[in-house]
Order: sequence, then C-alpha cells, then structure tokens
Amino acid sequence: QVQLVESGGGLVQAGGSLRLSCAASGRTTSGYPMGWFRQAPGKEREFVAVITATDESAYYADSVKGRFTISRDNTKNTVYLQMNSLKPEDTAVYYCAVKKRGYFYTTYVVFDTYDGWGQGTQVTVSS
Repeated sequence: QVQLVESGGGLVQAGGSLRLSCAASGRTTSGYPMGWFRQAPGKEREFVAVITATDESAYYADSVKGRFTISRDNTKNTVYLQMNSLKPEDTAVYYCAVKKRGYFYTTYVVFDTYDGWGQGTQVTVSS
C-alpha cells in the first residue's frame, strides 16, 4: 500500500508563492494519475489539480487555472504543486492522493476515486 507525505505548506502573503511536494513510499505511483485536493475549514474537500501517468497531461480547477502548476518526477516518486499569485481564498489544508478508480475523464474531480491520502499540509494566505 502506498503512503503519501505532503510538505511545503506555510504562511504567505497574498500574491506570494509556495511549492508543495508529495512524496510516495511503499509502492510506486508512476503508473497512476496523481491529484491534489484541498479542504478549508467548514468546507468540503475540493479538487485542485491532477496529472496523468501516461503523457503527464494536467487538469485544473477553474479557481486555480493559470496560477497553479502540477508536475511529477517519477524517478523520485514525487508530485509537486507550484502555487503562484496566491489568494486568501486558497487557504486550506492541501492533500495529495493516487487516482485508483473510475474512468479518468469523468471522475478526476471526485475525491473518493482516489486512495492513499496523506496527512495534508496547511497553506495560509494572508491578505
């Protein structure tokens, strides 16, 4: 079973940048799409971005498109989320996960089609 550990969160001013990392251990994730989700206090977990395993195509939530970039390094079994032009509404705990179920193109925003959730990393953006 894969274990995922997120890191790189912190406190940043609006307009700033952070780079999150998600390191996998236990099993390789190179053959699976990898996603980032986030959850703000009192809100449901929401999709942020996903990267495919085959051609490393990336898909984003409209709220982060043009500001966030997802990437992966299969040699390190690690996925990254570069976050630029951060806004206070980006404040949340960010989680990565492995997409294990469902037809990709119709379910990549659905969090329960993913496994291996880590403990998350807190991102706080001050105004």
